[in-house]
Amino acid sequence: MTAGRPAPQAKRAAPRKALSLDQKFEKLGLLEPADFVVHLPLRYEDETQVEPIARLYPGKMAQIEGRILSTDVQARPRAQLHARIADDSGELALRWLHFYPSQLKQLQGDLPLRVRGEVRQGFHGLEMVHPKVTKAGQPLASALTPVYPTTDGLSQVQLRKAIADALNHADLRDTLPEEVRTEYGLMPFSQAIRLLHYPPPELSYDDLFEQGHPAWSRIKFDELLAQQLSLAQARAARQAQRSKPMKVGNSELTKALLASLPFTLTAAQKRCVKEISADMKRSYPMHRLLQGDVGSGKTIVAAIAAVQAIASGFQVALMAPTEILAEQHYLKMRSWLEPLGIELAWLSGSLGVKAKRLAYEAISSGQARLAIGTQALIQDNVQFQQLGLVILDEQHRFGVGQRLELNRKGDAQDKKGQAYLPHQLNMSATPIPRTLAMAFFADLDVSAIDELPPGRSPIITKLAADNRRDEIMARVRAEVAQGRQAYWVCPLVEESEALQLQTAVDTHAALELALAPLRVGLIHGRLASADKAGVMEAFRTGNLDVLVATTVIEVGVDVPNASLMIIEHAERFGLAQLHQLRGRVGRGQIQSVCVLLYQAPLSAIARLRLRAMYETTDGFEIARRDLEQRGPGEFMGMRQSGQAGLRFASLESDEDLIEQAQTLASTFRRDYPDHANHHLQRWMKGREELLRS
Repeated sequence: MTAGRPAPQAKRAAPRKALSLDQKFEKLGLLEPADFVVHLPLRYEDETQVEPIARLYPGKMAQIEGRILSTDVQARPRAQLHARIADDSGELALRWLHFYPSQLKQLQGDLPLRVRGEVRQGFHGLEMVHPKVTKAGQPLASALTPVYPTTDGLSQVQLRKAIADALNHADLRDTLPEEVRTEYGLMPFSQAIRLLHYPPPELSYDDLFEQGHPAWSRIKFDELLAQQLSLAQARAARQAQRSKPMKVGNSELTKALLASLPFTLTAAQKRCVKEISADMKRSYPMHRLLQGDVGSGKTIVAAIAAVQAIASGFQVALMAPTEILAEQHYLKMRSWLEPLGIELAWLSGSLGVKAKRLAYEAISSGQARLAIGTQALIQDNVQFQQLGLVILDEQHRFGVGQRLELNRKGDAQDKKGQAYLPHQLNMSATPIPRTLAMAFFADLDVSAIDELPPGRSPIITKLAADNRRDEIMARVRAEVAQGRQAYWVCPLVEESEALQLQTAVDTHAALELALAPLRVGLIHGRLASADKAGVMEAFRTGNLDVLVATTVIEVGVDVPNASLMIIEHAERFGLAQLHQLRGRVGRGQIQSVCVLLYQAPLSAIARLRLRAMYETTDGFEIARRDLEQRGPGEFMGMRQSGQAGLRFASLESDEDLIEQAQTLASTFRRDYPDHANHHLQRWMKGREELLRS
């Protein structure tokens, strides 16, 4: 620091500018009266009556009146405010984990108080935690009080006032003609919306809380119909686009591929090939999902589609979300297609500059008919000569932009300026349950491989507490002694203080000692790509007996000789992930076993997951239970990808409404185009693109 110069003053952070009321509304997507109208309550509070303390029970939301008997601020383990309140029938404990001096002062007066909250079972009897406290004696509410979704700094009073104003100015005309409402037994929209914002006094808490009232049925039906209309529009828009029809008959290339295979296609695989072929013959882009359980043989179906496109004079791109999975596809496709004279290109971020340049040249010249890789395929340097088919594996793991970028690689125009798009085949080993398919994938054609290739032995799943580790070690030794191999999967790479879990690095070190002289390898996401490839090749060729791994082996890894899978801390994994990991064994004819090693005590949700894994190996049943446990947003990664969800309807309980909405949507746009547009404007309002992605 220069002598004599004063030390610089630390800059104060500029104070945050308070949001205006309109800006707070905007954070909730509330811009116009129509937005406020469909901003419906999350729940209702019953402030219409006062309950005697003696009639309370755990789980009940209740309002009581009484006098404070005592207050006490307890400093340990942290400052908490405790109080006891009594009425003529009994006493109740009150507790605040965080409190203000004003709350303590409110409780120390001698006036009777009205207290509202959820009753819980505490250490010393029933209690309310963080109850709402007001003065007693004020008039009770005449009807249920709505509680709306809100944001920081926006009170329920402000929301209620804005919604009341909107109801006086918004267009509440019904978007469903009277004959449609009659056919489906639906309340008029205006009546339903006003009832939900202002429940009449005769309506009970149970009537509305469980969303079983006809007013909720109307709202849920409207939401589902808007979703189905949007998906129908997406399908119509796709069918208005153009794609080059392919000559996908039984070409010489296709015949040669099928003749070279050491197995015969299953009936389900043949059916899926036929469905995909029919799509690629059309003059608009295919948009099909090929789904099937782990090990069901999706890759060969995709290979046949690729060969048919190549035989028609087009190039094909196959993109996978991880380098291990992409490389597995490359090695398998190369073994099938190179003997047929088809040149492949491999592209990933880890390739050297020269290897990338050669891949770019092979793709742009058309010399490489099939390009396989990771997101490296969507870089600007990658230019196709004539891309006719795009294949996306585990497509829900890509962002919307990434999927569109790869598709745009196939954009082309004829001499008249007509644009052409490539066909698209999506693959997923996460089967979509029926209700989810109806609600979110109605614009997508679905092919399902619903049988496993013959000769596969069902995988036996066993649960074991981690104190039985010695038994598991003995099982590993026994498998290796018979010439087989084992996976040992761990959830983390390095020790985490927050999650005291056994890690892959530590487990590898421990197993090398415990299982010596067995050959134990280690693979995880932080290894360099070349190192990963080397470890996988060593395991694949039998030069490693045991592979300690993180979830990088979740999909795509195919080692038929591996017959034992141990999943460490299985209670920490999601159900779909457990099923995917289990699918790494049972790839051959050897009886395979998956051991779910867990640490007690188990949470309720972990117990459900492990029970599902123990009870079934059916991927479709696993998917149904996973949807039940996680909801649609997390099931297909939709929260992460920004896909629009459902605010009011439930996939679990509203299957009948979903079917009705789907049935009506098929004719509604044709028979009532103005009503359909009005309906979409009210319910979707700009969310259609999110839904379609």
